[in-house]
Amino acid sequence: MNTEVTQTYLFIINDAPYGNERPFNALRLALNLVKRPGAAVRVFMTGDGVLCARKGQKTPDGYYNVERMVKSLAHRGMVAT
Repeated sequence: MNTEVTQTYLFIINDAPYGNERPFNALRLALNLVKRPGAAVRVFMTGDGVLCARKGQKTPDGYYNVERMVKSLAHRGMVAT
Protein backbone atom coordinates (compact mmCIF):
# COMPACT_ATOMS: atom_id res chain seq x y z
CA MET A 1 0.00 0.00 0.00
CA ASN A 2 1.36 3.40 -1.02
CA THR A 3 1.15 5.91 1.85
CA GLU A 4 2.98 8.72 0.05
CA VAL A 5 1.11 12.01 0.25
CA THR A 6 0.50 13.37 -3.23
CA GLN A 7 -2.09 16.06 -2.50
CA THR A 8 -2.71 18.21 0.58
CA TYR A 9 -6.02 19.93 1.29
CA LEU A 10 -6.64 22.64 3.89
CA PHE A 11 -10.15 23.64 4.95
CA ILE A 12 -10.61 26.82 6.96
CA ILE A 13 -14.00 27.00 8.65
CA ASN A 14 -14.98 30.34 10.16
CA ASP A 15 -18.79 30.08 10.08
CA ALA A 16 -21.01 28.85 12.92
CA PRO A 17 -22.03 25.20 12.56
CA TYR A 18 -25.70 25.89 11.89
CA GLY A 19 -27.51 28.61 9.99
CA ASN A 20 -25.87 27.99 6.63
CA GLU A 21 -24.38 24.94 4.94
CA ARG A 22 -20.77 26.07 4.49
CA PRO A 23 -19.32 24.25 7.53
CA PHE A 24 -21.30 21.10 6.72
CA ASN A 25 -20.18 21.14 3.08
CA ALA A 26 -16.54 21.69 4.05
CA LEU A 27 -16.61 18.83 6.54
CA ARG A 28 -18.45 16.54 4.14
CA LEU A 29 -15.83 17.17 1.45
CA ALA A 30 -12.99 16.71 3.95
CA LEU A 31 -14.44 13.38 5.11
CA ASN A 32 -14.61 12.15 1.53
CA LEU A 33 -11.14 13.37 0.57
CA VAL A 34 -9.51 11.77 3.62
CA LYS A 35 -10.55 8.37 2.21
CA ARG A 36 -8.42 8.87 -0.90
CA PRO A 37 -4.99 7.26 -0.98
CA GLY A 38 -2.27 9.89 -1.00
CA ALA A 39 -4.51 12.68 0.30
CA ALA A 40 -3.67 14.68 3.40
CA VAL A 41 -6.58 16.69 4.80
CA ARG A 42 -6.38 19.38 7.47
CA VAL A 43 -9.30 21.33 8.95
CA PHE A 44 -8.67 24.59 10.79
CA MET A 45 -11.51 26.30 12.64
CA THR A 46 -11.43 29.94 13.61
CA GLY A 47 -13.93 32.56 14.77
CA ASP A 48 -17.45 31.13 14.93
CA GLY A 49 -16.12 27.98 13.25
CA VAL A 50 -14.72 26.72 16.57
CA LEU A 51 -18.32 26.11 17.63
CA CYS A 52 -18.36 23.22 15.14
CA ALA A 53 -16.16 21.31 17.59
CA ARG A 54 -18.26 22.09 20.66
CA LYS A 55 -19.20 18.99 22.63
CA GLY A 56 -22.88 18.22 23.27
CA GLN A 57 -24.41 20.27 20.49
CA LYS A 58 -28.16 20.29 20.07
CA THR A 59 -28.63 19.76 16.37
CA PRO A 60 -31.46 21.85 14.90
CA ASP A 61 -34.16 19.97 12.98
CA GLY A 62 -33.14 19.30 9.40
CA TYR A 63 -29.38 19.60 10.01
CA TYR A 64 -26.61 17.02 10.29
CA ASN A 65 -24.68 16.82 13.53
CA VAL A 66 -21.52 18.77 12.76
CA GLU A 67 -19.92 17.68 16.06
CA ARG A 68 -19.93 14.04 14.89
CA MET A 69 -18.35 15.02 11.60
CA VAL A 70 -15.57 16.90 13.41
CA LYS A 71 -15.02 13.94 15.76
CA SER A 72 -14.60 11.62 12.80
CA LEU A 73 -11.89 13.85 11.34
CA ALA A 74 -10.29 14.46 14.76
CA HIS A 75 -9.83 10.71 15.26
CA ARG A 76 -7.54 10.93 12.26
CA GLY A 77 -5.66 13.85 13.86
CA MET A 78 -6.67 16.41 11.25
CA VAL A 79 -8.57 19.14 13.11
CA ALA A 80 -7.22 22.29 14.76
CA THR A 81 -9.05 25.13 16.53
